[in-house]
Parts: sequence; C-alpha cells; structure tokens
Amino acid sequence: MVNSIFFLGIGIGTLFFLAIQYAAQVGWSAGLIRVFEAVSMFVGIPLLGILFLAVTGGMHMHHLWHWMAEGIMDPASANYDPIIAGKEGYLNVPFFTIRTLAYLVIWAGAAYLLRRNSLREDALPAGQNLFFTQRKLAATFIVLYAVTSSTSAWDWVMSIDTHWFSTLFGWYTFAGMFVTAMTVLNLLVMYLRINNHLPWINANHQHDLGKFMFAFSVFWTYLWFSQYMLIWYSNIPEEVTYYLPRFKGEYKPLFVAMVAMNFIFPILVLMSRDAKRIFGFIGLAAFFVLAGHWLDHYIMIMPGAVGYDYGFGFAELGGILFYAGLFLWVTLSQLAKVPLKLKNHPMLTESEHFHQ
Repeated sequence: MVNSIFFLGIGIGTLFFLAIQYAAQVGWSAGLIRVFEAVSMFVGIPLLGILFLAVTGGMHMHHLWHWMAEGIMDPASANYDPIIAGKEGYLNVPFFTIRTLAYLVIWAGAAYLLRRNSLREDALPAGQNLFFTQRKLAATFIVLYAVTSSTSAWDWVMSIDTHWFSTLFGWYTFAGMFVTAMTVLNLLVMYLRINNHLPWINANHQHDLGKFMFAFSVFWTYLWFSQYMLIWYSNIPEEVTYYLPRFKGEYKPLFVAMVAMNFIFPILVLMSRDAKRIFGFIGLAAFFVLAGHWLDHYIMIMPGAVGYDYGFGFAELGGILFYAGLFLWVTLSQLAKVPLKLKNHPMLTESEHFHQ
C-alpha cells in the first residue's frame, strides 16, 4: 500500500499538472507536454494495485483497513465498535470498491483522452489544433479531481486510522503527491536534456520545474505544520491519538527525519536561483524529497496498519523496485513511441523562446 500510494502520486500529480497547462493556457511548458503525458499514462497501474487491495480487503484476506473486520459494525458482535459503526454509510465495502473504481475510470480515463487528443492533433493540417477541446477536457478533470483527490485520501489512507479524522488531510496528501511528481518530472527532463532528446528545452524550463519543486516543498510543510500544530494545541484525546505513535512512540525518529528531508534539505539546496539550474543540486534535492515523501507515506500508513510491528526489508525494497521498474518501462515506452515535440500546439513557439 505504501508503494502503491507513493507511485500513484507521481502519476496523478503529473496528470493534474498537465491539465493545469491546458486549463490555464500555459505557454512555457508546451515543449514538455509529451513528457507530462508519458508520466500521466502510468497512473492506472498503482490504481489497479490499490483496487486489488480494496477487493481482497473486502474478502477478509488481509486487515489493512480495520473497519473491514467482521462484525465491527454489528451491535451483536464481540468486535462491535460504535464509532466505526457510525461511519457505516460511507465506510462499507461495496461503496468503497465503487469509489476506487470511479477513481480509476476518471483518472486513467483523463490521462488516456489527453494523450489521444494530443496525438490526433499532430495528424491535423498545419494551423489546426485541438487545444480548446483539450482545455475543456482538462477543466472537467480538474473539477472532478478537486473532489476525488480528497475523498481518495480519506478512503485509502485516513480510514486506516478509522477513529481519527483531519479536515486538512486531503490537502496534505495532495501536496505530498504533487511535490513528488514535480521532483520526478525534474529528474526526467534533466535526463532527456543530458541525452539531447529535448534540444528546444533550455535552463529556463528546468528553472521553472525547480521552482515548483521548491515551492510545493514549502507548501507541504505549511500543511504539515497546520495539521500538527492545531491538533497539538487543542490536545483533544480523539485527535492526538494519531500522533502518539508517530511523535511520542517508536516512529518518532522516522517522523523527525521525514520532516527534515521534506523541508530543511530542499530549502537549503534549492533556495538560490542558480541551484535550480544546476543538475547536481537538482539531483541532490530530488534524493531527499523522494526519500522523504516515501517515508511520509510509510508513516501515514504503517502505525494504523501494523502498529509497532514495522520494519524495512526485502518486501519494502522489492515493492519500490517493482513499481520503479514499471514506472520506467511505461514512461520511457510512451516517450519512445511518438515524437517528443508537438507539431500543432498553438503555444509551441512561445515555449521555444522562453527566457527569464
């Protein structure tokens, strides 16, 4: 589950960023659209992994979500929990599975349609494009994602700690996913530029990707602090129970390290203007951000799922390598299938002459 959520963030964060480019009629990034599309096409794979976990959890093949336990909502059962039973209208296996299927259809469907229309646009005569079709599709997706980004976070992650809730959790999860996606895009564009696959992309484009990476590291920290500070200050028992194992218990070293990697190191490495243009600094910051946000998802999921019976071994490493291999295969295959430069995008010239 940790790896499914982490790698999902790369795909869905990039898909959201791609949709923003069309909806906001962004010019500087037109030369990078094919890169965004290729990464977005990965979104369906981790979603299938989560769907598998949802179905098998409903069949009681594992106990990732405590609210799925037999008798937990039955007053006649020894396992009855009145707090969880009060959430039965939303947390029930059929509705949970339907919502997961809906996320798969909406998110993977949007990625497919944006990619398909982009390829169709290349086949049109010079001077014709599907930009406004893409813009309508992107705007529709953004509206749907505004809702489903939060509900999916509640479903898959927050409901692991079923007694606890946070009104900031959807935003917090989105911020972590988005900065992860920006980091991977930065590394991918850097790799393609080094190998001369994107000659129309210059240091100014890389600089803007670095600014997104820097800015959303700060945004994630703001949301992390807001959620933690308000719960710590109010000290309400049903709220602080979430942070007891994470900040007072055995997870504290991981918790502190995660915050440092996701905030302090990106700030120190990427604060200057030149650092966002130097590949070595980008790579160093990317290492801390990716490791830190993987650890963030680990800390969100493991205490409620396994308690203190946690660790890092071959299963965790194997999951990372499995998803990383699938990601590279899907993304690089998508990049290799088509020209990396769009032909009829109306803002391509603006992108080619992008300077700061």
